[in-house]
Amino acid sequence: MTDPQSLAENRPSMLARLMAGIAQHAPGIEPGPVDDQPTPDEPGHPEYHRRQRAEFALTRWQTAVPYRYRQATATHPDITAWADRAATDIRDAGFLVLHGSIGTGKTHQAYGALRRIAEAGPRNFQMIATTAPDLYGLLRPGGSDKGSEHELKRLCRIPLLLLDDLGTEKLSEFTEEATYRIVNHRYNESLPLLITTNLPVRTGTGPGSDLVTRLGDRLASRLAQTATTVSFDGPDLRRGLRSVS
Repeated sequence: MTDPQSLAENRPSMLARLMAGIAQHAPGIEPGPVDDQPTPDEPGHPEYHRRQRAEFALTRWQTAVPYRYRQATATHPDITAWADRAATDIRDAGFLVLHGSIGTGKTHQAYGALRRIAEAGPRNFQMIATTAPDLYGLLRPGGSDKGSEHELKRLCRIPLLLLDDLGTEKLSEFTEEATYRIVNHRYNESLPLLITTNLPVRTGTGPGSDLVTRLGDRLASRLAQTATTVSFDGPDLRRGLRSVS
């Protein structure tokens, strides 16, 4: 008895029969190349899947961003370069420190940097954005239903972390320890950390008057090695907006 599979393997395919018919009736026509590659609008093309990832990442970004910063866009070249590195390889970005006086656009640029990463369509987009006072409130006993240690580990391991307004919290042994654990873990694991602060990087004279003395020498050394630092100068933009209205 003939094996059906053998019959199927020996039977000419529909395409082969069609090509043979064309050759018989139009012997002068040579078959041309067949372009069966997907286009950027079809599944299977890298650009199609990048756009799908970007759409998902932007949804996550909007969920994590305060309403006021939903239109945030990064424009400073050092900040966009940092975001592009993070989008390409998250462990190659390093830290980003935005410092300057109140109302100069640091937070806007920070959220814009995270948006730029989302728009690039990375394979894994997870972020937490919080102010320093809110972060330490979450980490205090009773600050979270899941427990302070659970929250601390989540902040240490999240791929993208924005710590806004560092230096506005009340300095204490607790905040020093929590900051050290977060910064040190992310440094050791080469995970990016985005910091905004009103403190100068190093010009102060009193305790906690600049970022270096606020964080301590050990963390300052880690920042110096891995951080891109961008300074913001100028008037308080918020006051300008209020005076116009």
